[in-house]
Amino acid sequence: MAKDKIYATPQALVTDFVFDEAVAGVFPDMIQRSVPGYATIINMIATLAARSVQSESRCYDLGCSLGAAALAMRSGIGDSDCRVIAVDNSPAMLTRAREFLEADTGKAPVDFVCADIQDISVEKASMVVLNFTLQFVPPERRSGLLQHIFDGMLPSGILVLSEKIALGKPQALFTDMHHAFKKGQGYSDLEISQKRTALENVLLPETLATHQDRLFQAGFNTVEVWFQCFNFVSLLAIK
Repeated sequence: MAKDKIYATPQALVTDFVFDEAVAGVFPDMIQRSVPGYATIINMIATLAARSVQSESRCYDLGCSLGAAALAMRSGIGDSDCRVIAVDNSPAMLTRAREFLEADTGKAPVDFVCADIQDISVEKASMVVLNFTLQFVPPERRSGLLQHIFDGMLPSGILVLSEKIALGKPQALFTDMHHAFKKGQGYSDLEISQKRTALENVLLPETLATHQDRLFQAGFNTVEVWFQCFNFVSLLAIK
């Protein structure tokens, strides 16, 4: 696994973060060292798939990056007659994702689609995953996307929504804790600072209450936090 050194040297101008070939090449290391609990979330997606995916339905990994959630769902559904659709708008990320798929031992078919997740038709879905994806969608379009997903889901279908959230009073404390986590993973102060600058205009977090309200407004009957570490949260919404 190639080590993430993208922000290890000073940059005269830190440009907005993009999921390009450089990021795709180090993404497994980057995500593990940047998002506390990421491996736990992926493992539990497989568990949720085993429990909740319905026969002859579809599973969607929207904003799939290298397909970790898609392969987790594939693992969870085993021999089930379901199909996994993994969508991302980065050709570089999907090229690497297909390499991981070739090495995977799962049996369910996985379709990688290069497209904007807002343009994807969601149909007969019993499980949908937005794993740290919605935060990159313009806020004014988030409600419409979730409504579209809900409308394409089967009764009792589940949505896993993982996000970095905005907090009130404890924001500074949790930010400091997150930075301490990243330093513990080997990132320098320079890397942390430059990465934060690159994400400022790209990753736009919202409060937990905003996410919960939006999911209820879309029509979900149950919305619960099932994982949280610092200001990283994963919600389980059930239709």
